[in-house]
Amino acid sequence: MSNPLSTPVSRRHTLAALGAGAAGIAIAGPASALEAPPKTGAEALLDSVADNLLALSPEGATALGIDTGARAAMRGQLGDRSAAGQASVATTLKADLARVRAFDKTGLDHRTRTSLAVVDSAYSVALDGFAQPYGDVAVGGWRNTPYVVIQNVGAYLDVPKFLDSDHPVKTAADAEAYLSRLNAFPGVLAGETERLKAAGGQGLIAPGFLIDKAVKQLEATLVDAKAGGGMVDSLVSRTAAAKIPGDWGARAGKIVQGPVAAALESQLAELKAQRPRATMDAGMWARPHGDEFYAWALRASTTTRMTPDEVHAMGREQLAELHGRMDPILKKLGYTNGSVGDRMNELAKDPRFKFPDNDAGRAEIVAYIQTWLGKIRAQLPRAFRTLVKGNVEVKRLPLAEEPGAPAAYGGAGSIDGSVPGRFWINLRTTELHSKYSLPDLTMHEAIPGHAWQGEYANQMPLIRTMLAFNAYSEGWALYAEQLADELGLYDDFEVGRLGYLQSLAFRACRLVVDTGIHAKRWTREQGVDFFVRENGSNPLEVSSEVDRYCSWVGQACGYKVGHSEIVRQRGRAQAALGAKYDLRDFDNVVVEGGNVPLDVLAQNVDAYVAAKKG
Repeated sequence: MSNPLSTPVSRRHTLAALGAGAAGIAIAGPASALEAPPKTGAEALLDSVADNLLALSPEGATALGIDTGARAAMRGQLGDRSAAGQASVATTLKADLARVRAFDKTGLDHRTRTSLAVVDSAYSVALDGFAQPYGDVAVGGWRNTPYVVIQNVGAYLDVPKFLDSDHPVKTAADAEAYLSRLNAFPGVLAGETERLKAAGGQGLIAPGFLIDKAVKQLEATLVDAKAGGGMVDSLVSRTAAAKIPGDWGARAGKIVQGPVAAALESQLAELKAQRPRATMDAGMWARPHGDEFYAWALRASTTTRMTPDEVHAMGREQLAELHGRMDPILKKLGYTNGSVGDRMNELAKDPRFKFPDNDAGRAEIVAYIQTWLGKIRAQLPRAFRTLVKGNVEVKRLPLAEEPGAPAAYGGAGSIDGSVPGRFWINLRTTELHSKYSLPDLTMHEAIPGHAWQGEYANQMPLIRTMLAFNAYSEGWALYAEQLADELGLYDDFEVGRLGYLQSLAFRACRLVVDTGIHAKRWTREQGVDFFVRENGSNPLEVSSEVDRYCSWVGQACGYKVGHSEIVRQRGRAQAALGAKYDLRDFDNVVVEGGNVPLDVLAQNVDAYVAAKKG
């Protein structure tokens, strides 16, 4: 089990409808526990379901900042990624789904019915995933993959980053819990390695080019572990900063250089043993049971029953429409010859929009992101009735993760706000980023995208904070990009609007490439070439992107499917309400309704329209 909880991680016409300004703005915040009425039967059921899921992922409790009190023991634990751990998750989901379905829903308010519907959808889809003969299933999440360990999947990546970024070290008890988790790490790795072997025995071998990447990264992690490295340094530096006495370096080093290194060595050996059996076929079509796994993964990613052919056609149609909007802007900027993709490739070479490829350039990127965060914050009262704080920090990805990671990703922080949301930026080379693409990326990952939306989710019942749906999460983040344009951020920076439109076109390309690779037998090279040729995308970025589609199967299709549905629902609400429509009301309905499957989103909009009509 990769992690049964999802953190909306581990992407990117209507000013007249903005309303009369910022009247009635409130700052959202959790209600005082002292004012809370007694829990209803439905609320108690939802709490129980949340506790059962949380027990399977102690890391999730820490990330949410709720590994305290009765859950304090979770701070020293890691989730079980073995076959037995997966079976436990499936058993828990099955039992709790039956409880939710049996509950009498008569008389429940819309919000509570929605929460029960969300659990039903997430759990039923996940159980269909567990019925597949292999793979990691994210319960209500985004990272579904057939491969237990690969270039962007596995404890060798997740655990060191989690310990450094999410595990608090403020007291001696926290430091002891850190050591406890380090002690659990070898067992987690061993459980994955056994599943890796079992999948190989079924004939499921990842593409050779993905194994090559994973081997390189695992080797780097192993070298680091044998030297003590980051996992030891993180504990040493933070205990020193908090003035916590103890021989933390020696104690952590003994674990990391001994059992952790040995478990990493075993996992690396198994990946290397599978490499001679690997082919360069990129898609699931080439794997046993691959068509069935892809159909399930596409359903999980989009929360629809769209077929690969339908998704592929949608991508091509939307790409053509977006290029039609990009063409006149390019002409205005003096780029007149060749296709839109050709001209975007030329624009990418323009030194005016580049950052120096050195540490000064990296620092400039972070400062540039902060500038754009300030610009969007100033406009948000025009788009939302109720505002959250937008508590977010910009952080560079760990060096070991950068080679296999996308250009950026982001998500919300802890429920209590003590851990901020994160905008993780890949800075292995500044060539990944441009001055016309970074503003849009900032809206997507941070505000009003993932980190912003996650703060609203953090105010919901715990199970709703934990469950997320890829199409909604990523659809919202693309809608956040659209809001930035509609709020006028690019009115005096038209090349920034071009970056936004290229981002949407990039997501339309994803529909084409993901289905091309997994259902239409495209090669990895065809996928990369499509992005570069059709959209002028950066080949450095899209090679990692395409590799990601090969491992996070179907995930890339959630973005544009979700965005298109949010925009469709907005148009429907506008048409139905006429003069009673206000963008701020609609945006709050979508974001305060929480992370939902797309059919539940439509029900939330129905309820809003009916209430407004009176």
